Amino acid sequence: MRYRHFLKLLLAGAVALPVLAGPALANPTIVFDLGNGKILQHQEAFKRWYPASLTKLMTAYVAFRAIAAGEVQLDSPIKVTKRSAGEPPSKMGFKPGSVMRLDNALKMILVKSANDVAMAVGENIGGSQAAFAERMNTEARRLGMTGTHFVNPNGLFSPDQYTTARDLGLLVMAIRTEFPQYAPWFSIEGLAVGKKQIPNYNLLIGRYPGADGMKTGFVCPSGFNMIGSATRDGRTLVAVVLGEKSAVTRAETVARLLDHGFATPTPGWLTVAALPSYGDTTSVNNLNDEICRKKPAKEQSEAVTVGDKNAPKSPYRKKLDHVPTLVAVGLGGATGPKPKAMLDASGREYADVPLPNWRPDLPPPPGAEPAVIGSATAAQEPAKAVN
Repeated sequence: MRYRHFLKLLLAGAVALPVLAGPALANPTIVFDLGNGKILQHQEAFKRWYPASLTKLMTAYVAFRAIAAGEVQLDSPIKVTKRSAGEPPSKMGFKPGSVMRLDNALKMILVKSANDVAMAVGENIGGSQAAFAERMNTEARRLGMTGTHFVNPNGLFSPDQYTTARDLGLLVMAIRTEFPQYAPWFSIEGLAVGKKQIPNYNLLIGRYPGADGMKTGFVCPSGFNMIGSATRDGRTLVAVVLGEKSAVTRAETVARLLDHGFATPTPGWLTVAALPSYGDTTSVNNLNDEICRKKPAKEQSEAVTVGDKNAPKSPYRKKLDHVPTLVAVGLGGATGPKPKAMLDASGREYADVPLPNWRPDLPPPPGAEPAVIGSATAAQEPAKAVN
């Protein structure tokens, strides 16, 4: 019994203190070695947090799994529905009925963080937002993401959509180890849509030595979230940072954590999967007042004006020292089979038409009430502050 008590105290101590020395961080973080899952530093790793567009990593993972299962192909058509076209920015702005290839859709999700395209992917692969969200939650449970719940595929605010830094670490490991063929998509410097150039919101790409992924996210209640990865001398480290105050400070924080990680040749003995739960695991922080209500609208966005001489100096505000490599994406070219979820029993595509409402002068029959799974936005949260 004494040994068990000692072991419990030892684990508690390992959890409470970061492996790396340095200033304490107030927001949830975790840094780990992708090759073996061993943790180099963590803080509040089990604290629930709104994922914002980090959600799109799970959307991509479900899509990768659907491709592997033969449900869709990279050149399968993703049709923009009325529902998806109405999602707030960040978005591509394609009209309902527009069709794109699945691989192009995923690149727009990962680089531009397009909410409309993410919803279209979810509806096409899952058949509906609710059905796709259930697939997301099924995958989360399978991966051991015990502090995570999804209701939509794009990360628009919902009080019922949350995750943790540790859970996001598990998701990153699954994506990078199960589907290494898609790794280049996470390090794309920018997209070319016709004559328009769209830079990656991940400011480390092209600026931090070895940066090769993965995703950013922002809504007012979550603050600025980021998962950054980098590879040096065959060693890949991943840093998850939640709740930063701006797009630039989150990049600086991730870079600092990665620097500390690369300076530590031997990680701790705990892995992301084996890290014992600790701290507050039930409440969710809401940073809306701090992040949005006290700041001008131009600061409520992931977009950063690089090269601004009047802005505070940072290596992540500088223009790239090279011409960015752009990947061309757009509509058309979808010659592959339609997603199975969009076909009826006879193989015909479901029509994208609104369901009729029950007559207001009559009581609705059982089952006729509209089903609402979560909500994309909350009345008190500004939809404009979403990327």
